[in-house]
Amino acid sequence: MTRTRRVSVPIAWSAMLLTAMIILSCSRQPSPAPAPEVSSKISVTVNGDSPMVITTATAEFQILRSGYVRASLGKSASRSLDDPDQASTGSYLVQRGKQTQFLLDFSQAKIEGASGKLGRGVRIMIPARPSDASVPVRRLLQVEVYDDFPNLVLASASYTNGGSADYVVDQIVEQQHRFASHDSAHAWDLWSYQGSSYDWGEDDVVHLTKAFHRPNVMGAAVKGGYGGGIPVAAFWTASVGEAIGHVETLPLSLSVPVNVEKDERVAAAVSLTGATLKPGETYSTPRTFLAIFEGDFYEPLRLWSSVLQKEGWQLPKPSSEAYNVSWCGWGYEFNVTPAQMVGTIPKLKELGIKWATLDDRWFDTYGDWNPRTETFPGDSIQKMVDDFHKQGELVQLWWLPLGAEDGKGKWESHKYIVAKVAKEHPDWFILDKNGEHARMTRDLAALCPAVPEVQSYYKQLTEKFIRDWGFDGSKLDNIYSVPMCYNPAHHHKSPQDSVNAMADVYKTIFETTRAIKPQSVTQSCPCGTPPSLAWLPYLDQAVTADPVGAVQVRRRIKVYKALLGPEAAVYGDHVELSEMTRVGKDWKEHGQDFASTIGTGGVVGTKFVWPDPGPKFQPVNLTAEKEARWKKWVGIYNDKMLSKGDFRDLYVYGYDIPEAYAIEKDGNMYYAFFAPSSAAWKGEVELRGLAQGGYHVIDYAEGKDYGRIESAGGKPPRLAVEFKDHLLLEISKQ
Repeated sequence: MTRTRRVSVPIAWSAMLLTAMIILSCSRQPSPAPAPEVSSKISVTVNGDSPMVITTATAEFQILRSGYVRASLGKSASRSLDDPDQASTGSYLVQRGKQTQFLLDFSQAKIEGASGKLGRGVRIMIPARPSDASVPVRRLLQVEVYDDFPNLVLASASYTNGGSADYVVDQIVEQQHRFASHDSAHAWDLWSYQGSSYDWGEDDVVHLTKAFHRPNVMGAAVKGGYGGGIPVAAFWTASVGEAIGHVETLPLSLSVPVNVEKDERVAAAVSLTGATLKPGETYSTPRTFLAIFEGDFYEPLRLWSSVLQKEGWQLPKPSSEAYNVSWCGWGYEFNVTPAQMVGTIPKLKELGIKWATLDDRWFDTYGDWNPRTETFPGDSIQKMVDDFHKQGELVQLWWLPLGAEDGKGKWESHKYIVAKVAKEHPDWFILDKNGEHARMTRDLAALCPAVPEVQSYYKQLTEKFIRDWGFDGSKLDNIYSVPMCYNPAHHHKSPQDSVNAMADVYKTIFETTRAIKPQSVTQSCPCGTPPSLAWLPYLDQAVTADPVGAVQVRRRIKVYKALLGPEAAVYGDHVELSEMTRVGKDWKEHGQDFASTIGTGGVVGTKFVWPDPGPKFQPVNLTAEKEARWKKWVGIYNDKMLSKGDFRDLYVYGYDIPEAYAIEKDGNMYYAFFAPSSAAWKGEVELRGLAQGGYHVIDYAEGKDYGRIESAGGKPPRLAVEFKDHLLLEISKQ
């Protein structure tokens, strides 16, 4: 006999007992004790072995007996990317290459009201047995859904060894999915966001192909010194999207692999390193998530960030100075001098540029961070800072925390020696499993951020740079993650402690800088890759991080607006990077695309050299022709200051053509459209997000007046246009 029980929320619970548990079984259940009710739109339906259905105000989640969780917008199965087959399972263990799957027992499910940091909702606990009776491991799945996050389901699992011997688990896979496009002839025809910091210059927003594969390793440092990442993989079509990942506030070392399979479906999951379970011992997984949404990567990233903020992730308001235009001395490369830096001041003032950055290789040794005697002798670095301040300019200092020279390896600028900090504190270093210095970015040895003395050391360095030398902030560059630490002298509870503690060092740098100079700017740059959740809350200004062309500039600004908020200060990096040509293994930079930064709400930057220092620097020399262009666009930026506006997520990347962005500021709407090719684009653009009424339209970059438009009837007005490269519109109410 099939038994059906429907549990609907509002769920009432006693003031003394926070949750009233309802046990779904074949026995008669008592009604909840009378108590004030809590309003909720979540309901849970169980019908024998049929999928358990969780219905929220905007979505439906079906939990199959195999553990697979299928999501849809509303109750429409067509508004979903999930495409499970008979073999699909939501999770499994791997031991010696063999998979063990688990079958959920809905008859023993427990449902209770949930109350916590994410608000009110429902928590469901479902036991599961292994498909192989010889496996002694029991699984308990916990699912959470909250009223304030109706498009999101959270899941975690605990595995208990019920046997009499140790049970070795090599891998644990959770949140496994098969995604497919229902709007295309090919199931893999999806756009996707891949959040791993895996390789320099790799696109994080990609149009999937039949051969797509990416391991998406997160957390600890990976080959090349990269690592960290945003633990989110998102997929979308024009009508619906889904995303998976984890919502822990720590940079856990795991992976979110994405592969297009032979049947064209897109396989994605959260993969964890296994563990050895002693008899009676339980292993609990982190909280993973499944999100269903309309739009592109902006929506799941905004949702993910909102959850982390509820869980304790505190995002500071950027310094007001973080929105000012910046010039960087990197145009002069490694051997920049104080004279070259100070020599640009007249041109910076003329162009309306407020910031200057002393970039890479002003220092003697990674780890010690003292000025190079051949380029910055004596107190010349302090005098340089004073010269900028006398002219009303602010100046940042480039440096790279946690790396130190130990006599092994080299970088482009010099061969490594043994830093003083390495000689005096050899016990501070991260050691690998072989007892050797573990390597991080630039093949540097890594100081362990979990060591209290290391944290104190970076507080002292920050005080030296900001208080003693007078810098107004830091450009923290080449920052990704650190390796796991196996140094026995550190007495870590886990090798992961070093990865987790990276946040503490960046928090120290940020807070120390702000304490000395409240309007300072701390900029953090994960060159060529997505950022790390470890240090993302400890900055004033994010950066598009060595973008390979203007497309990456625009995508990354939108990514950071989703993660940090619609008014986040996001540096578009040097405009010279907006156009690049591959030359052998290197890139020739010749960009002049200011529109990609301004139109998306980013902060403008440049690295020109001036006056002309000779042929070596010809590509970045500020010629008379370029100067006129720089003056025009810096002037537009300073006049509009769209970086302080409210970024509006109104267009779907990959499907709305031409590519489009919208910003609301001071009662006006600003739109940016970008042509899909180098050819001129002609057609109608849709001006979304306007309230009913009449508006005046101008091209604020070229001064063209498009006259009056009318927004009425609930449909966005359309405007016939023709443009090449970009079109920037200002819409004001009439």
